[in-house]
Amino acid sequence: MADVIRGLDDAALRDRVAQACALYFLDWSHPLSGMARERSGGAFGYDLEETVCTGGTGFGLLAQIVAAHRGWRPRREILGRVERVLGFLESSDRFDGVFPHFLHGSTGRALPIMAGDEGGDLVETAFLMLGLLGAAAFFGEEPWVAARIGALFDAVNWAAHLREDGAVMWHRHPDRPWRPDALPIRGWNEALPVFVLGAGSRSHPIPASSYHQSWARAPAFRNGRSYGGTRLPLGPDWGGPLFLSQYPFLGIDPRGLRDAYADYGVQARNHALVNRHHCLANPHAWAGYGPDCWGLTASDDPGGYVAHSPTMDTGVITPTAALGSIPFAPDEAMPVLRHLHDDLGARIWGDAGFVDAFSLSQDWVAESRLAIDQAPIVMGLENRRSGLLWRLVSGRPEIRRGLRALGFAAPYLDPAMA
Repeated sequence: MADVIRGLDDAALRDRVAQACALYFLDWSHPLSGMARERSGGAFGYDLEETVCTGGTGFGLLAQIVAAHRGWRPRREILGRVERVLGFLESSDRFDGVFPHFLHGSTGRALPIMAGDEGGDLVETAFLMLGLLGAAAFFGEEPWVAARIGALFDAVNWAAHLREDGAVMWHRHPDRPWRPDALPIRGWNEALPVFVLGAGSRSHPIPASSYHQSWARAPAFRNGRSYGGTRLPLGPDWGGPLFLSQYPFLGIDPRGLRDAYADYGVQARNHALVNRHHCLANPHAWAGYGPDCWGLTASDDPGGYVAHSPTMDTGVITPTAALGSIPFAPDEAMPVLRHLHDDLGARIWGDAGFVDAFSLSQDWVAESRLAIDQAPIVMGLENRRSGLLWRLVSGRPEIRRGLRALGFAAPYLDPAMA
């Protein structure tokens, strides 16, 4: 268990937390493949040592880029990790170029996310590609990195997941019909990068009509209601879990990003403020909630894995919720960072940063850390500090082509600003 060092100034505290959370990937990625393990603990019916995740690996690559940029690890070491991951991905199972959610870390064979579903996962593949494109930009001095990543990106057949009505389907196995419970990717959620990357593909693109006529036509897409005086442009009632507005903007820069439906910098900030407002109102009187302890998103829970939100509030605080909001609501999130570290650190802080979640009302602390929760803390802190990951990912031509094809505008899409 890492020691808690109280009284650090804000900058030193942010660096300490980011560096610790990055250790999940630097020191606990799979030793052969270099891929991120799904989780570090908890009984979820799969092999914790061998189950690696594609989306979490994409996030983890961006977190490791921060480690190289900040000098926490040698640049050459992180480049070697990227090379190992690329070699693994090039020989692992894919379905029309689309990676499954889970892979076996030693063999590269697809593992089912649920019974009978081990096919391609387009959302996790999009998250993986964001991390790979960021690595291609960061290691621009190594042409082979961009070439190999470009080949993986071009192999993704985004269009293979199109249903006849133009909807884009989340999961697909090319040898099987759509599952009866198969879900299209619609409404405001974390899957926005699927449409950006799909529209930006030159080999297998998704048409812009799927974005405008399917994704943006879902009943839970537009919101427009106010919660505690904050108007929420998009999403379900009370916004849903915070990851819905965090994951899309770990690499895609939301600052000044607009389309026909929303200003996405406003969406990300206001979603965080609505989530905070609920926790401060604390209608269920959960212990600990307040200005220095808020943040509801999907994470482990005493009852399993729960998509926590204001409408699904079990008294569980997930550190990545507020800390991943630091780029959008820094004044509101920084007190949470300090409280979690300085005041609660003896219970929830360790060698790889904060545990996944905790509940003071239930005297419960998660046994686990999750890749998709640790990395956004590192990435959010860095984007607030320097915008590094936003510049790397949003500077890629695949991203810019996709945003323009879908009708987005942003200062960084203006050729005069390039």
